Amino acid sequence: MKVNNKMILKRLLSKFWSKELLRYFIIGVSSVLLDMSTLYCFKEFFGLAAIWSLIINQLFVYGYVFFLNKFWTFSARGAVMKQIARYCLLALVNYIIAISWMYFFHNLLGENYLLVRLSNIILATAWNFLLYRFFVYQTISLVESRKNLLL
Repeated sequence: MKVNNKMILKRLLSKFWSKELLRYFIIGVSSVLLDMSTLYCFKEFFGLAAIWSLIINQLFVYGYVFFLNKFWTFSARGAVMKQIARYCLLALVNYIIAISWMYFFHNLLGENYLLVRLSNIILATAWNFLLYRFFVYQTISLVESRKNLLL
């Protein structure tokens, strides 16, 4: 059986370039606005250090992103506790990366805290869409999705 690389690529792209990706993008833009504005407020108005501002604002942002992606982007129903556990695991990894990123680039290298945060958000966005779709809000097994991709 000859594998048609063009067909596989076309099917792969059709799986990702969808209304899910558009909705993910919309939520992403709104969450960046929420993230950056709360980070700025905590630091500039409440006088907290950038690292503490980030620690606090992430609690709000993660809740916002979880529920909007669950119900609107991926329309994931059921398995709430499993999804929350998976989301929390991913959020914990992202949280550690974000704090480390801020500490290294802002505290040690002196870069602007808003630019540091924005660069971290851009990188996290890339890997999070795939992890949300195939891990956190997974509705079919990975084996099943691989079969569908090749059909």
